[in-house]
Amino acid sequence: MADIELVPNKNFPAKNDHPDLVGELTTLNLGPTHPATHGIFQNILQMDGEKIVSGEQTIGYIHRAFEKIAERRPFYQITTLTDRMNYCSSPINNFGWHMTVEKLLGIEVPKRAQYIRVILMELARISDHLICNGILGVDSGAYSGFLYLMEKREEIYEIYEEICGARLTTNMGRIGGMERDFSNEALRKIREMLKSLPPVLKEFENLFNRNRIFMDRTINVGPISAERALSYGFTGPNLRAAGVDYDVRVMNPYSSYEDFDFIIPIGQSGDTYDRFMVRNEEMWQSMKIIDQAMNNLPEGPFFADAPEYYLPPKQEVYRSMEALIYHFKIVMGEIDAPVGEVYHSVEGGNGELGFYLISDGGRTPYRLHFRRPSFIYYQAFPEMCKGTTLSDAILIMSSLNVIAGELDA
Repeated sequence: MADIELVPNKNFPAKNDHPDLVGELTTLNLGPTHPATHGIFQNILQMDGEKIVSGEQTIGYIHRAFEKIAERRPFYQITTLTDRMNYCSSPINNFGWHMTVEKLLGIEVPKRAQYIRVILMELARISDHLICNGILGVDSGAYSGFLYLMEKREEIYEIYEEICGARLTTNMGRIGGMERDFSNEALRKIREMLKSLPPVLKEFENLFNRNRIFMDRTINVGPISAERALSYGFTGPNLRAAGVDYDVRVMNPYSSYEDFDFIIPIGQSGDTYDRFMVRNEEMWQSMKIIDQAMNNLPEGPFFADAPEYYLPPKQEVYRSMEALIYHFKIVMGEIDAPVGEVYHSVEGGNGELGFYLISDGGRTPYRLHFRRPSFIYYQAFPEMCKGTTLSDAILIMSSLNVIAGELDA
C-alpha cells in the first residue's frame, strides 16, 4: 500500500473550495504503481473522509513515443509498435495498421484474408473483454469468475500460438493479407473454442449478472450520460453502455464486416453495471461472427498480388531470384510509398482505434498519429468519480478498461 499517501491538504481548505463540507480535506495519491490502478498512472484525489470531492490524473509514466519512432521505420516494421498498444487485443491493432497502409497503397485484400482477419479480431475482442470483466469481478471481491475466464483466454492464446508462434504480441498479418493460411489444427482449435466458451461464459453470467452484492457495487456507480460521453469523445463499449448505438464495424464496415449478421448491444445509464453487461453481450456477438466466418470461409489466396509490399513466402525466397529481390527490398525498406494522407479506423476492444497517416512519398511515414480510445475516455475519470467513494473509484476505472500501453503510446 506504499503507493497511497494520505496527508492533510493545506492547499485546498474546505471552507474556501468546498463550503458545503465540514472538516479538512485530505489528498490521496492513488498510484502510479498501485495494483488497483491496473497500470502505471496516477490519480491525485481530494477526499472528504471516504468521499471523493475532486481528482486530477497524471499520465506519461510509460510513454514510449511510438508515433515518433514510426517516422524512422519502414511501414511493415511498425507492426511491432501497434502490437504493444492494447496488448490485451493486439491483433486488432495490427490489422488496423495494415488496413491503413493498404488504403494508402490501394491494395485490395482477397476475401479469404479478410475473413481470417475478422475471425482473429473477434477472438481478440473476446480476450479483451474476458480480461476486463474478469478483473472487474476481482475488484469487487469475487475471484472465482476470473479463474473461469482466464482458462478460456488461455485457449485463445493457444490459437494465436498455433497460427504464428506468439501469444501476446502476435504478428500474424502482413500488409496485403496474412503471413500464412489457417492450418487444420488452427481451424480445429477455433471450432473447439466456439463449443467450450459458451457454457463457461454462461456460468460467469450466472455468478454476476443477478448477484446482489455485485449489483449493489456497480449499479449507479460512475454513470455518464450519452451527451457527456459524446462530448468527451467516447467510443466502443463505454459509449454504447451510455445508450449510443455506434460501432465502427457497422458505421464504416471494413474487412467484409458487412457480410455478417450481428447486433450491437447498448445500455441505458452508462454506469459500471451497464459497461459490464455490454461487454458480456459483445462476447456472445463475437462468437456469432466467428461462427459465420468459419462456416462461410472463402476459398482462394490469403494475400494480395502486391509483390512490392507483401513479403514473399520464405520457401519462394530460397528458390526464386525475383522473390529474393523483393524480400531484400522490403526488409531493407527500399520501396517508396505513394504520396498521400489517409485515416482508417477499426473497432478495437476499447473503441474506435484510428490511424492517421501522412506519406510524403518516402520509405517511412512522414507523420503517424494513433487515435487511442483509452487516452480519450480516461479524461472523464475524475468527473465520473466525483461524489463516490474510493472503493467505487477502483471499480469505475476497472470498468472503463484503461490500458496503460495504449494510454501512453
